Amino acid sequence: MSESPFIETFPALSSIPGLVHGFFLRHPDIDVDCDREEALDRLAPFHGELLSSLGIAPEHLATGEQVHDAHVGVVAGHPGRVHFPANDALVTATPGQFLGVWVADCGAVFFVDPKRRACGIAHSGKKGSELEIAAAVIARMNEAFGSDPADLVVQLAPCIRPPSYEIDFAAQILATCIDAGVPASQVHDCDTCTGSDLSRYYSYRIEKGRTGRMFACIGWAQQNPA
Repeated sequence: MSESPFIETFPALSSIPGLVHGFFLRHPDIDVDCDREEALDRLAPFHGELLSSLGIAPEHLATGEQVHDAHVGVVAGHPGRVHFPANDALVTATPGQFLGVWVADCGAVFFVDPKRRACGIAHSGKKGSELEIAAAVIARMNEAFGSDPADLVVQLAPCIRPPSYEIDFAAQILATCIDAGVPASQVHDCDTCTGSDLSRYYSYRIEKGRTGRMFACIGWAQQNPA
C-alpha cells in the first residue's frame, strides 16, 4: 500500500489480504477555486499519480457520476475502464477491477465481502442517505455475488458532520448498514468531519461550491493473495 501523505487508508480495510483502497486528500498547491468540472480537470494528473502509486491502471478503473440517487451499477467481466453517468454506487467481484467515486462533504462508503471477494463503493450525502443507498449496495452485492450481509465489512470515510452541517447523515449511513444485516462490529466510521480541516479535505459546504473533490477507490489486486 502507498505511503503517500495524500492518501488516507483505514485499518479495517488494510487488514484484508488482497484488497486495495484509498481516499485521496486535498493538494495544497492545486487551485480549485472554480466549478466542479474545471476542478476535476485540474486534479486529474494528481489523482492519476496517486492511482499509479496504488497499482491501479486507469484502464481498469470504473467510476460513477454523483447524481444523489440510489442506483447501483454492477461491473462484471474483464477489468475495464467504464463510467456510469447515473450511478452513485458501484460493485464488483472481478479481480483487478477498481471502483471509484468523487466526494466533497458527502460520504464515501466502502463495502467489502472478504469471503466472496466482492466489494463496492458508494457516494452517500444527505439525499443518498435518505434513499438508503448503503442498503441498496448491500442488496445488490447479495443479488450479484451471493454476499451475505453478515460477512461484510463497511467503512465510512471522512464526510461533513455537525456542527459544520445541520444533518448527521453519517449516523444515518451507519444505522442503515446495521439495519441491512451488517454486524455493528463490522461497521466502521473514522469520525472525521471534512468541514473542520480544509488543509486536508475539500468541503463543498464551507467553500460554497467552489472547491475540489476527494477521490475514493477500492478493488481486489489479485485473485489469490499470498
